[in-house]
Amino acid sequence: MTIEIPEMMKAAVLRDPAAGLRVEEIRTPRPKEGEVLVRVSACGMCHSDLHVLGGAIAFPMPCVLGHEVAGEVVEVGPHHGQPTVAVGDRVAGAFLMPCGRCESCAAGRDDLCVPFFTMNRLRGRLYDDTTRLLDVDGSPIWMYSMGGLAQYCVIPSTSVTVLPDGIDPVAGAILGCAAMTAYGAVRHGGDVRFGDSVAVVATGGVGSNVIQIARAFGASQIIAIDIADDKLDDAMRLGATAAVNSSTSDARTEVLALTGGRGVDVAFEVLGRPETWTTALTVVRDGGRMVPIGLGAGVQTAGVEINQTVRRSQSIVGSYGARTRHDLPRVVDMAAKGQIDYRGIVSRRFALEDVAEGYTLLRHGEIRGRAVIDMSL
Repeated sequence: MTIEIPEMMKAAVLRDPAAGLRVEEIRTPRPKEGEVLVRVSACGMCHSDLHVLGGAIAFPMPCVLGHEVAGEVVEVGPHHGQPTVAVGDRVAGAFLMPCGRCESCAAGRDDLCVPFFTMNRLRGRLYDDTTRLLDVDGSPIWMYSMGGLAQYCVIPSTSVTVLPDGIDPVAGAILGCAAMTAYGAVRHGGDVRFGDSVAVVATGGVGSNVIQIARAFGASQIIAIDIADDKLDDAMRLGATAAVNSSTSDARTEVLALTGGRGVDVAFEVLGRPETWTTALTVVRDGGRMVPIGLGAGVQTAGVEINQTVRRSQSIVGSYGARTRHDLPRVVDMAAKGQIDYRGIVSRRFALEDVAEGYTLLRHGEIRGRAVIDMSL
């Protein structure tokens, strides 16, 4: 099966944080060994993108952001390493793209893949140490993950999973970050067991999925904590058993009252801010776990009360994404079975030309759940 691929495509390019994203025509990328080319149907708009857009996290420019995509495979590179993926397949792409060869990947810890962090996250390249994105004049444009805010993107085949019939090709974009990150936090970071009580601090795109996945894992109490009542209403719809608005009440007091003075077994922090770290730590029981998921803006720190942490035997277990090759297929399966309401989490759809507006709304906290760039608009 052969699909015609244009020489040029539209992409949202960041050349200067002060100027923001601008939709331009650049060369359509082509896959190399171990990669696939995907015609993007949608790309999710993640809060962590804001750190690059605002210059808080250093990243080479010009670049194309966008790290959770769904789309159709239109070309496969040689030895692409995924025999179940072929041209014409609809796939979800994960933001955390394991090389599959380093010591961490060999141990099954895709989330610690060294080439991903050193080459892609720091330098915007894939694993031959080059980018797949080129400007009209042939100069490099760097890739944040796969650079999914474009009509086409190249993804290592380690990082795609075929979508079964029935998965929405637009809303399904969020499975590769918002849902997979939540799955990794619940399954590995929090090790949530049947009957556990959990709190979720910040109930946006990732937090909404933490709620659903914790429910699927059998959590007995799921306490949603946020500062927006509309987001808390959504959290209750998705399976939270209680909601706490931390802007109008003291979160620790409310959580202790809900848990018989004990606190929760696991608290998830999903925003990456010092104040949400503090909230999450204060609601954890003796011997409990706090799982930070949200990325901070640059080199940001959060205070931890040493004696309290030591005396109460609390654990802080960071969770970045998940173990892509193992976990993304399970996330897709949960979505297909209705255990994750991924469609309901997508509250806004923007055309690629409106990408800057979408991120402005996200920055101001005006997006409930997740917004996506819908390439059909």
